[in-house]
Amino acid sequence: MCRFTRPVLWHTDAVGAVHPIYMEDGIEGLATFNHEGGSCRLTAEQQEKLKSWIGETLPRTTRQVGAWITNEFGIEYQTRSGLIALLHRLGMEHRRPTAISRKLDPAKQAAFIRSYESLMNQLPADEAVIFADAVHPTHTVRPVGCWAPKELSVAVEQSSGRQRLNVHGAIDLETGRTVVQDVLTVDAVSTIALLATLEARYPKMRQIHVFLDNARYHHAKLVQAWLARPDCRIKLHYVPAYCPHLNPIERLWGLMHRHVTHNTCYKSFREFSTAMLNFLRYEVPRNWDIFCDEVTDNFRVINPKEFRIIG
Repeated sequence: MCRFTRPVLWHTDAVGAVHPIYMEDGIEGLATFNHEGGSCRLTAEQQEKLKSWIGETLPRTTRQVGAWITNEFGIEYQTRSGLIALLHRLGMEHRRPTAISRKLDPAKQAAFIRSYESLMNQLPADEAVIFADAVHPTHTVRPVGCWAPKELSVAVEQSSGRQRLNVHGAIDLETGRTVVQDVLTVDAVSTIALLATLEARYPKMRQIHVFLDNARYHHAKLVQAWLARPDCRIKLHYVPAYCPHLNPIERLWGLMHRHVTHNTCYKSFREFSTAMLNFLRYEVPRNWDIFCDEVTDNFRVINPKEFRIIG
């Protein structure tokens, strides 16, 4: 006779409780999970004092919180899950800081987004919009977490990481078409080569709008002289300084690493380079219907004043 076990239904509070434990100690931490329910062991006054202390110090682990509670109130929590439950009752969450530049200018970001949206809303059929940038992936594996039997120890082989690939590339978000140059050095010459290739790839376009960052070689006199040609169809638009979030090709580089370098070791630099270039040149355009939601122009303004800067 078969016996069917009833599925376990996780309450949202329980899910919220186990996530910080997993972030701190991984799968091993979840093995000792024991959700302590019931009423809070701290008085209302003690809870407010704890909330104030957390808001001021932003402790990184529940161990720090537990030690402070013990030293301050003489109350010891036996399990980390009990501390997690307490913190959730107090409206606390385990947050990962967002890395932002100190020099971000919200006004310039907003102006760029307005200008971009205006261009896209009035873009004629004989004009194209392209995003360009350079990236320098290093021949190394990027270890990331994965599911595995708990009794199985997992590892990845590591390469030397001394060689890197210099890529000057561009992408059309409308079609997913890419132009990827493997160059010895990213400079004014490689910039001109990239722009010339774009002109050749879009022979019927009257004008090609290319968005890129403020790297020195993008402003080089050699590049400006090339752009000054009477028959030049390229128009450059510069993304505000310190704003990689306003250039979608940065998201393409992240996609590239997820598919090429995460938990994957290439024995030779040639194998690594081939995998990287093939993904950018062929896999991205071929599977653009899948990747397009990850490489988008859904821009937003990042204002440093809206963040509590730590460190």
